[in-house]
Amino acid sequence: MARGAVRACGEGVVRTAGPPQPRARGARSGLPRAGRAARHPGPARRTAGGWAVSGTKRFVTGAEGLDWFLVWATTDEPEPRVGTFLVPGGSPGVEITGRWDQLGLRASGSHDVTFRDVEVPYEHVIGLGPYGPDAEQDNRAGASLHLPLAALYLGVARAAQSFFHTFAHARVPANLGHPVARTERFRRTAGEIEVLLAAAEQLVFDGAARVDTAHPSYTPERALGARVLADRHGVRAVELAVRLLGNPGLARGNPLERHFRDIQCAPVHAPQEDIALLALGTKALNP
Repeated sequence: MARGAVRACGEGVVRTAGPPQPRARGARSGLPRAGRAARHPGPARRTAGGWAVSGTKRFVTGAEGLDWFLVWATTDEPEPRVGTFLVPGGSPGVEITGRWDQLGLRASGSHDVTFRDVEVPYEHVIGLGPYGPDAEQDNRAGASLHLPLAALYLGVARAAQSFFHTFAHARVPANLGHPVARTERFRRTAGEIEVLLAAAEQLVFDGAARVDTAHPSYTPERALGARVLADRHGVRAVELAVRLLGNPGLARGNPLERHFRDIQCAPVHAPQEDIALLALGTKALNP
């Protein structure tokens, strides 16, 4: 159920005191065609029993714990086709060749994975079709899948908010004589953060409920729009918390510093905002 996935993503971040430990079951990876940027470029090659897949995919979330890789690749046929190749995680020729070392979401383990002539039987290939524009990723078709992503980043923002509240009640400056939570400045900012996050959660959770019931009024564009606004609101909420805390908010031993780093991943997590807005604008101008 979409609502369950959305709620689990959001609440999981808030409840985790340390970095979360991912345990994914599968991830879709796209291998570049020959001639495009790749450490070991090469399309899927025909073999006697199926295909041999070679190439490198960057940013494979949970790479070390995956049972299957869903590899999107182009064939080496005279008329190339594109499809999804199901590769068991323990297959010979699968190797993690680049370690995930990013600003945020460090526990996601989104390492680079290289496939070197990995054998894939014919029956483990899905949706082979002609290479071309029709084979490109359809962000509208999978729009509802971005609601759990939005919830993930809202969970980061809620965790930042939780620490912000804790700090506000515990911090008692000598010249003030009472917790900063009682000051107008902190109360106003706490209100703004709550408005931002509550509004975003309303969009995301209501959207997930409509996806679960296949409500005809809930279009892919609405899901993409919910993701855009949720990311904007989450980023803004954490920025407000850090700004008000000042230097303590950026101290490495402070949980808020990690939440601030993690939320920076929201705007760059595909599909990025410009792609979503393009789909939304196209639909709006051509109803």
